[in-house]
Amino acid sequence: MTEWKAILAHQDEWSRGQSRRYRMSIEDGVTLYDDAPLWALRRSANRRRKAMHPGNEVTYLVDRNVNYTNVCTINCQFCSFYRPPGHEESYTQSIDEISARFAELEAIGGSRVLMQGGVHPELPIEWYENLISQLKLKHPTILLDCFSPIEIDGIADVTGLTTLEVLNRLKQAGVDGLPGGGAEMLVDEVRNDVSPKKHSAGDWMRIMQEAQSLGLTTSATNVIGFGETMEQRIAHMDFVRNSQDEAIEKWQNGFTSFISWPVQLEVNSFGKRNRGQNRIVLGVGASEYLRHVSISRLFLDNVEHIQASWPTMGLEVAQIALLGGADDIGSTMMEENVVSASGTTRVKVSAEELQNVIIRAGLKPRLRDSKYSLFETPPAGEELSELACPPPTQS
Repeated sequence: MTEWKAILAHQDEWSRGQSRRYRMSIEDGVTLYDDAPLWALRRSANRRRKAMHPGNEVTYLVDRNVNYTNVCTINCQFCSFYRPPGHEESYTQSIDEISARFAELEAIGGSRVLMQGGVHPELPIEWYENLISQLKLKHPTILLDCFSPIEIDGIADVTGLTTLEVLNRLKQAGVDGLPGGGAEMLVDEVRNDVSPKKHSAGDWMRIMQEAQSLGLTTSATNVIGFGETMEQRIAHMDFVRNSQDEAIEKWQNGFTSFISWPVQLEVNSFGKRNRGQNRIVLGVGASEYLRHVSISRLFLDNVEHIQASWPTMGLEVAQIALLGGADDIGSTMMEENVVSASGTTRVKVSAEELQNVIIRAGLKPRLRDSKYSLFETPPAGEELSELACPPPTQS
C-alpha cells in the first residue's frame, strides 16, 4: 500500500470507529499534500465530517462585519484596505455610525458583529471601552467579536498596558470574543517576508490563549498562497493543534473553528510580485484550496468546526468544500471591506442564499451564533426545498 493510502486508511478506520484516534504527523500532512489524489482526500475528510457532526447539518451565521477604522501602521503588503495615519482616505467611525450598522443587523434577526480595524497609533483604551460599553447598552442581544490579536497588541503599545490587561478591560466593557484575523501564516519565516512589522506567530498565539483564559470566544484562521512550502502550511496547522490541546486542558476553551482562504492578489502591492520576469508562484486556485480544506479537517482532530470561505472562493467552491470536510459555510456578513479591497467582488449574501447552497449539496442548514450555539432554523421555503437533494449515502 502506498504511503498516502496507508495514512488515509488509518484516518478512515478512526472515522468509522474501528480504531483509536490516529493523530497525523507533520510528515503525514506533507505526504497527503504532495501525493494524495484530491478525490481520496475529500472522501476521507467527508467521512470525518460525518463522524464529528452526525445528521448532515451544516451551520451558518447571520451577522455583519464592521470596520471601525482603516488607519493602520503595520503596512502588510497583501492588504489593500489600510491607510496610513493622516491619509486623505483614512477614517475612524463614530459610535453613532457604528450603532446604525448594528441596528441594520438587528432588523434582520442577526446575532453577531465582527468588528475589526487597523492598528491605530493614537486611540486610548478608554475610547475602545466607551465604544464597546455604549454598543452593548444599545444592542444587548448582539454578540461582539472585536479586535484581532494585532489590534490588541497595538492598543497595549499605545496604553502601556499588557495585552492581558487590555483583554480583561475590553471583556469587562462587553467584548464576547476575539476574531482570528491576522494569523495569515503562523510561521515567522513567512510573516517576516510579507508583514515584517506585524508581531510574531508566538505573540499572535499568546494573545489568543490569553483571550481563551478569560473565557472569550476565539477562532483560528489561515491565509495561504504567499509562496510558502507545504511543510509551512502543515506547520501552521500543527501550531494551532498544539495550542488547542493546551487551551482545552487548561481552560476548556479553545478555538471554535478553523477558517482558511487564499491571499487576494488583484490590487495590492504583494500581488505585484506575481508580475514581470522574476515572478514566483503566488495565490491558490480552487482545487488547491479544496485540498487544504480536506487536509485541515483530517489534521486538526481537536478543532470541532471547519469553515468554508465563500467570500474569497465563491459560493460554488464553498459548496464543494462542504462535501470535503467543511461543516460550516460562514456568515451573511452584510458588509466587508478588507477582502473586497483586494479585488473580491462578492462580499455579502442573504441567509436564504446560504441555506440554498447547503440544501443543494444534499445537507441540512442549521442557524448558529458565534459560539456555535444552535438556534431554531427558519424554513428555507418551498422553492428551496424543491431543489434539495437527498443526503449523501453514509460510508
